[in-house]
Parts: sequence; C-alpha cells; structure tokens
Amino acid sequence: MNNTNKLTRKILITLIILLIARIGIFIPIPGIDHEAFNSNIEQNGLINFLNIFSGGGFSTIGIFALGIVPYINSSIIMQLLIKIVKELENLQKEEGEAGRQKITQITRYFTLMWALIQSLAISLWIKPYVFEWNNYFILDCIITLTTGSIIIMWFSEIITEYGIGNGASLLIFQNIISSIPKNFKNYTIDIYNKETIIKCVLMFIFCVITLAVTILVQEGKRKIIIISARQLGRINELNTQSYIPLKLNQGGVMPIVFASAAMALPTYLLQTLNNLNSSRLINIFLPNSFFYLPLYCLLIITFSYFYSSLVLNPADIAKNLKKMGASIPSIRPGSDTINYLEKILNKLTFLGAIFLFIIALLPSVIAYITQINTLRGLGATSLLILVGVAIDTAKQIQTYIISQQYDNMM
Repeated sequence: MNNTNKLTRKILITLIILLIARIGIFIPIPGIDHEAFNSNIEQNGLINFLNIFSGGGFSTIGIFALGIVPYINSSIIMQLLIKIVKELENLQKEEGEAGRQKITQITRYFTLMWALIQSLAISLWIKPYVFEWNNYFILDCIITLTTGSIIIMWFSEIITEYGIGNGASLLIFQNIISSIPKNFKNYTIDIYNKETIIKCVLMFIFCVITLAVTILVQEGKRKIIIISARQLGRINELNTQSYIPLKLNQGGVMPIVFASAAMALPTYLLQTLNNLNSSRLINIFLPNSFFYLPLYCLLIITFSYFYSSLVLNPADIAKNLKKMGASIPSIRPGSDTINYLEKILNKLTFLGAIFLFIIALLPSVIAYITQINTLRGLGATSLLILVGVAIDTAKQIQTYIISQQYDNMM
C-alpha cells in the first residue's frame, strides 16, 4: 500500500504541475490587442510551428508563452558545445555527478540568456498590436516572459525529480495534446452519410498504420553482440544478452524539427519581403513547388547524419569496449571496430531518415485520400514526440513498479 501511495503521489505531482503550466499560458500580458493579434498570425507558418512546443503560447502571448522552448534550445546548444569544447566534454565524461551538475547549471544560464533574447524579440514583434508601446512595456514584457520561462524550466526539473517521466518532454507532450482538439472543432460527422463514414473508417485505419510506423522508427534498433575476453574461447556459447543497441533513429525528433523549421522560413520570408525577385526565388521552396519535397527529404537526411554524429561516436564505443576487455565477434579491436560501427551507423541513419520522411508525409497523404484535413495540424514532429514520450513514460512507470515489487520481495 505504501508503494502504491508513492506512485500515486508522483503521478499527482506531475498532473498538478502540468495543470498549472497549462493555466499560465492563458494569463495574458496586459496592454496587447489580443483580438487583432490573433487574426493576423493564423496564417503565419513559422508561428504555427513554434506553437507546437508552446501549446499555443505564441498566439496568446500569456505569461508562459515561451514555455519550455528556451530550455530545449539551450539543451541543444549545450549538446553541440560538449562535442566542440574539450573542457565541457571532460566535465561530462570524467567528473561524474559533479560534472553533470555543472553542465546542468550552465544550461540554466543559457536558458536565461535565450529567454531574454526571445522576450526582447517578441516585445518588438508585437509592436503593431500594443496599445501603448514604450520602454516600460518592453521591460515589462521581457521580465514577464523571461520569468515565466524560468518557472517552466523549474517545473520540468520538479517533474523529473519528484514526478513521473521527463519533465521537459511531458510539458511538450501536454502542449501538443492541447492543440489537437482545435483541428476537430470545425469538422462535423454526418452519421447518415455513407461516404463520410467510409472516410472516417479509412482515416482510423491510416492513423493506426501511422502509429505503427512511428513506434517502429522510435523503438527499432540493431543489436551488435559483444563478447568478453573470457568468452573468446567458446564462441558457440555466446551470451546474446550482451550487446550494443544502435537505434534506427539516433536523432529522435531533432532532424524533423530542424528540417521543418528550415522549410517554414521561406513562407515567413515571403510574408515579410515585398521584393519581386526575392519572391520568385522563395516560391521555389514553398509547399506547392516541385522542389519542396526533395529538399525536405534532403534536409531530414542531412540533419539525421549530423545529429547522429553528435549523439554517438564509434571511436568512443570502440575505446570503451577496449577498456572493458570486450569486442565484437569476428571484428578486430581498434580501427576495424570503428569502421564496422561507422558502416552500420551510416546504414541505420539513412534508413531512419527515410522512415522519418515517410512519417512526415503521412498526415498530408491521409488528408488527401480521406479529404479530412484535421490531421494536417498534427505534423510528424508532434507524432514522434507524442509516441516517444508516451513510450518512455510508460516504461518508467513499469520500471518503478517492478523495482518496488523487488524491494518488497527483499
């Protein structure tokens, strides 16, 4: 009963914090003509993309409008810097828990800096919709939005430490889920219309297929069996439980996030630039153009390889195997192991990138076949995040229950 209470308390803490974070989005910053603002940004592709992660915060300009975005951006920057700056890499790898705490603290400072920059940009961007735009309003907007962003970061850390699941991931998960009902608000189903019923059934089937493909991409992995030095003499008795799991999609949602952000920029530039020659050039990269899909696919593949190289380094794996006195069967330690792992990683990354591209197209394909456009608002990025977070949270709850049962047995 005590263990059940602990799990219940963790879930309750998580739900309460998620509710508070959601309410904060709808507490508006005073001094803005929100009605005029909302009517003018509905067709802005870049803002709609950012709204995925802020739960509509960029369209409401509430106190939690920035949401977890500055923290996510800062975490990505830190991941890049750790690979580039040797001192940060040593801090993470060699100083244990103390080093990781320092990395976390630096990430918080980056979050504060990023929140200040974004808050300033927003205060300048919404100038046409402000009743009385002056230095006082700019300062008030920056302080409010930055404070809201830091509070959200704190919420995410509380969820991670005292709740269930990863705090930042769950906050994004909540924001995506909250935007789904908007896609259905203008759609009505005529239960007496046979054609409409067939379309709805088809949409349901396609949704199940899309979820299956997404789970396959998220959970798919190649197991590289390893053996220890004492097993070398008896290769026929290999322990298949000792392996290196290489994921099909090493970069997670990041390749699609970067590719989608890059592809959203031309639409934004077209709305802001009035130059005829620039408009002709930008039109080549718009969704209805011939070059859009090939370029989108190329960007996903490029970012997949880029992010895979940041997440996993074959040289580090080979080095760790050598330290443990382990090796891959029929592969010599050292350069041969590195080349072997690089070859497999390149194949997996390419295959994963193609799957990501297919997932990115599925909502539009489903909408085209069924003539139901409600899924267009649920992009591939959202789908991958929803599936990934749901699986990870379910696994964490399952692990917690199993560990508590083991403690009871002991």
